[in-house]
Amino acid sequence: MSEDSPRLVQLRRNGAVPRHIAIIMDGNGRWAAERGLPRSAGHQAGMTSVRETVEACLQSGVEVLTLFAFSQENWQRPPAEIDALMALLEEYIAREAAELRQQGVAVRMLGALDRLTPSAREAVDHIEALTAGGRALALNICLSYGSRAELVRAARSLAQRVQAGELQPSAIDEAALSAELYTAPWPDPDLLIRTSGEMRLSNFLLWQLAYAEFYVTPVLWPDFGRDDLFAAVLDFQNRDRRFGRVST
Repeated sequence: MSEDSPRLVQLRRNGAVPRHIAIIMDGNGRWAAERGLPRSAGHQAGMTSVRETVEACLQSGVEVLTLFAFSQENWQRPPAEIDALMALLEEYIAREAAELRQQGVAVRMLGALDRLTPSAREAVDHIEALTAGGRALALNICLSYGSRAELVRAARSLAQRVQAGELQPSAIDEAALSAELYTAPWPDPDLLIRTSGEMRLSNFLLWQLAYAEFYVTPVLWPDFGRDDLFAAVLDFQNRDRRFGRVST
């Protein structure tokens, strides 16, 4: 998809784009099954969609992109599939790290990273360090992530600070809790995209998505391209975001 895409031209004319887009990348397994391929083939094909989406965000002027790649619940999948996913993570980093740095994309991995294999963790540390100076786009990839676990982690951290005398219970408010979340450095998502047509959050960014606009598409993740991202942004631009207030 070139920069002359009609949807890209239109969204630029419309003005403001979401600062932060979050995506639940769903449908890899279904895409593979429809083609008689192993699930790992769907995950492999989905890597191309990650690249397309990153480039679409760069073209659109989006500041932050957060992708749900691997949940804590996914550790319950068959060992062979988990091994394939970890190998794909390392492959993605080896293939994309240098170009992401060149494009000004700063990559951060969010989640319980201590559960990753040693080689996967080494790859994660490498891409984070290599791209740390990026200013064009913040790319957050949620790995071994669960929102309820994130909230428990934040509550535990606040409790420890209270116990240590560093924080008064009365000082705990929304801002204090938000500051303990993995996503603390960035604004909350303005837009959530979920592919494959499923209508659920799947334990993803439960706190952060409180006022996000939702966009659900039947497109399976491996088929999701730049024009699909542009379509989601165009839809977002037509929303009336009131944040609980009455529209004027």
